[in-house]
Amino acid sequence: MKDDQPSAGAAAVVLTGGKSSRMGRPKALLPFDGEPLIVHAVRRLEPLFSEIIVVAAAEQELPPLRRGSGQALPVTLVRDQVAYQGPVAGIYYGLQEARGAIGFVTSCDVPFLSLGLISHLLSQITNYDVVVPYWEERLQPLFAVYRREVAPLLKDQLESGELRPISLYKKVRTREVGPEEIRRFDPEGLSFLNMNTPEDYQAALKRWREQRGPAEPAKESASVLCTVELLGVARLRAKTREVSLALPQGATVAHVFSALAEKLPTLVGPVIAPGGNSLASGHACNINGRDFVRDLTVEVRPGDRIFIISADAGG
Repeated sequence: MKDDQPSAGAAAVVLTGGKSSRMGRPKALLPFDGEPLIVHAVRRLEPLFSEIIVVAAAEQELPPLRRGSGQALPVTLVRDQVAYQGPVAGIYYGLQEARGAIGFVTSCDVPFLSLGLISHLLSQITNYDVVVPYWEERLQPLFAVYRREVAPLLKDQLESGELRPISLYKKVRTREVGPEEIRRFDPEGLSFLNMNTPEDYQAALKRWREQRGPAEPAKESASVLCTVELLGVARLRAKTREVSLALPQGATVAHVFSALAEKLPTLVGPVIAPGGNSLASGHACNINGRDFVRDLTVEVRPGDRIFIISADAGG
């Protein structure tokens, strides 16, 4: 994470303390892409945040917060002090723990969160206390950005029994981000697709497999090493000249863009199209200095050097 990214100095707060009554078993423990759902959530947020806070119920069972290699994830664990006070309590305890002035709050059961959308929400907080998306006719308080200084108001809500997060919004400077703005970064609004029932869970697993295809096997099985060199706007956005990627056998140019979007989320929108598997308008791709590539199904070979060129790069 670069110091000038919108997420610099912000914490991610992941809530896991819900009752999971409709699911029938704790959602944080559900297997997802070969790891517990809470671990999946933390790993998805790692590229943007150096501080990640997991808020759990007082007696809630959690899996070891570790990578597949056994390495501990960079997580601070906070426990609710009073049981079943709802998301207001989770938001409050998470913001109280945060070192910085801003917290992005989400739950552990939204596996398709868009890093590009999160970056955009963070970039909008400058003149506001809360930045909250509005999607499918409702506000999304568990995919929102909060200033730490609203924590005392949340504490007041807890003490008065006012347990709806949206009750806070009329008391502070709130920026609503509407559907048209959201679609620039997350065209289908998958960031808000949570899992409440076993049917939701199975549908999410199916969608994940279809969406990721062969692009996201375990990193240990990746065997195609390539280098992406960025030119023009792409380099300015990424704050780096080149990136090394490890991809699975059979990976295509589209998989390169998807992996790059995960590694450098600031490229999503201006350089990589929302969705992550194609380039935005005004950018082109060249492999090994030969012809420009328009067919995204072209297979990437070990040692390939892939150039992403902005129209303003010249030369």
